[in-house]
Amino acid sequence: MFEVYYSNQTQKFLKKVDKLLISRIFEKIEILKETPVIHDSKIVEGYKEKLFRVRVGDYRILYEVDYVSNRIGIVKIDKRSRVY
Repeated sequence: MFEVYYSNQTQKFLKKVDKLLISRIFEKIEILKETPVIHDSKIVEGYKEKLFRVRVGDYRILYEVDYVSNRIGIVKIDKRSRVY
């Protein structure tokens, strides 16, 4: 099982959005804890680190996986038009 860490930008985003969206995002993150690269994950091009993205409706979760220390870092969560 992987530990999840949130960036400051992600924490600010989660404080602003409604409860229904937060519950959907946390459901997806719980799945990522078990299997960090799930079937609908895709690699995001254009970043120095290897980032993955996963969809939650109109929103995207950008995250990185550290297999050595079993950590998932949630880099950014936002609408598709603003996340990239």
